[in-house]
Amino acid sequence: MEKLVIVGCGKLAGIVADAILNGLLPDYELVGVCSRTLAKAESLADKMCQHGFPCVACDSLESLLALKPKYLVEAASPAAMRELALPALENGTSIVTLSIGALADKAFCQKVKERAKANNARVYIASGATGGFDVLRTASLMGNASARFFNEKGPNALKGTAVYDDTLQTDQRTVFSGTATEAIRMFPTKVNVTVAASLASVGPDNMQVTMQSTPGFKGDTQRVEIRNEQVHAVIDVYSATAEIAGWSVVNTLINITSPIVF
Repeated sequence: MEKLVIVGCGKLAGIVADAILNGLLPDYELVGVCSRTLAKAESLADKMCQHGFPCVACDSLESLLALKPKYLVEAASPAAMRELALPALENGTSIVTLSIGALADKAFCQKVKERAKANNARVYIASGATGGFDVLRTASLMGNASARFFNEKGPNALKGTAVYDDTLQTDQRTVFSGTATEAIRMFPTKVNVTVAASLASVGPDNMQVTMQSTPGFKGDTQRVEIRNEQVHAVIDVYSATAEIAGWSVVNTLINITSPIVF
């Protein structure tokens, strides 16, 4: 059994925990959880314990890493990923992350690579609400590839960002056009999948991103397109909720220990 811990104890972490309880991740034991709000960590740990799976709620990253986990699931935020990545890798703990936006910072990404290699650990990028990383990487390896990303959201999903105003409730509008690097700076928690797709292909500085706000729209549409002289691929994913991101973590964890990897 591989020791697993989770940082961030919201709905997505709950999906991973339920997958363990339901026998979908038989190669893992969830030994600890940590969250910005300790009560959330305690609630998730109690749920595991009540079902016969010993798990502790930790009040700090240090106490979580002291459990010597083989894998850490990050389901919190890019800011949390920046804080935990280097200490976790130094601990020999591999990371499965949803907050790929943190890796748009080239200097930080390079430090992550070096720390992972030095400690025989890895960072696994979960697909979140998009997909097709295999074809993106393949097409980019062939050379002369260009890529672009389209994201459609409802106006309420943009509240609290620099682009929101009340007219978005009635007018469809392109609210952002630029690179993935620029997008993650403006929307630090909204476009992680954009950065993930860019890292799998042409890089955050070269991935062109368009974000559209549509009145009344619920959920997210993520469309990534890559093209070279021989290949034109379009991956179009609509998700009504964020649950697909949690399940993408479950899929990544299955792949890590599976004899057959998809």
